[in-house]
Amino acid sequence: MHYTSAKMKTLKFYALVFFVCVGCTKDNNSDPNCNFLANLNVAASLNLNLSQYNQLTFPNNPVYVPNEGNGGIIVNNTGTGFVAFDAADPNHVFSNCSVLSISGLEGVCGCNEANKYSLFTGQPLENSELRCGLKAYFVEINGNTLFVSN
Repeated sequence: MHYTSAKMKTLKFYALVFFVCVGCTKDNNSDPNCNFLANLNVAASLNLNLSQYNQLTFPNNPVYVPNEGNGGIIVNNTGTGFVAFDAADPNHVFSNCSVLSISGLEGVCGCNEANKYSLFTGQPLENSELRCGLKAYFVEINGNTLFVSN
């Protein structure tokens, strides 16, 4: 009987862990504020020897790359690696004004809200009510070429 009690305790423990894990899983799609950007295929190859991408060889010189993702992509050399984000404001319905411009190390939305984001982390700046950070992409470096993808 002791063996059965131990099995029941184990079964209850695993059931509890299962329900806690399922209940705590965050689904970004359930937040309507995070559904403004489409999941578009991104596959950009940036040759750092070319003049339009050469400033990425130095830290803190973000570069805008058009015709990728929703509103283009912004790539930054953080000094310890490279990051890339979609250049469309994820907290705003996509429009011409929601494409971010680069202002130093911040991405700034051109719409009335003028949302600002860190080009290091992709997190919103100044407005704590913004729910979504910038959509990040993978960056891989091979020699003098950066590959940005999702």
